[in-house]
Amino acid sequence: MKNNIILIGFMGVGKGTTARAFTKKYGIYIIDTDDLIESKENKEVKQIFAKKGEAYFRKQEQRTANWIESSINGTFISCGGGFYKVDNLKKLGTVVLLDASFEWIHKRLKTAKNSKAKLAKRPLFSQEKEAKKLYKEREKAYKALADVIVDVENLTLEEQIDFIAKKCKVTAK
Repeated sequence: MKNNIILIGFMGVGKGTTARAFTKKYGIYIIDTDDLIESKENKEVKQIFAKKGEAYFRKQEQRTANWIESSINGTFISCGGGFYKVDNLKKLGTVVLLDASFEWIHKRLKTAKNSKAKLAKRPLFSQEKEAKKLYKEREKAYKALADVIVDVENLTLEEQIDFIAKKCKVTAK
């Protein structure tokens, strides 16, 4: 297995925030799967969804996973909310789930100082009822795939990153 930390969880749970805090403290390189796809496509995720559809986007996630498997090691990888569906996820590294209730995630997005941008960036979150249904569909799969589960509702960001570091045997820079 690769020596990567693969961060999964529902959109808006704080994967990017956690990745940035982790690299600041532990000095490990980070990449974001959505950023990689946006860079390759030269479009934002919401534009890819609008122009080419979700199925196309999921194919790009699989291509990204294949590239990570063949090329990336020793990296903290923040994944898009649907990335857990790639068929080689467990081969990419230690899978860490940021876990929180739908209500907590929704409140986090709505109360963020840049909440309009955060919500706009997540095309599947535009309809709350549908997003909640999607959350319910994904919840069990996330937990089944996770090697490590982090309860983000009851831990500070600092506690979260230290917990991940301890479980994944990463030492401070």
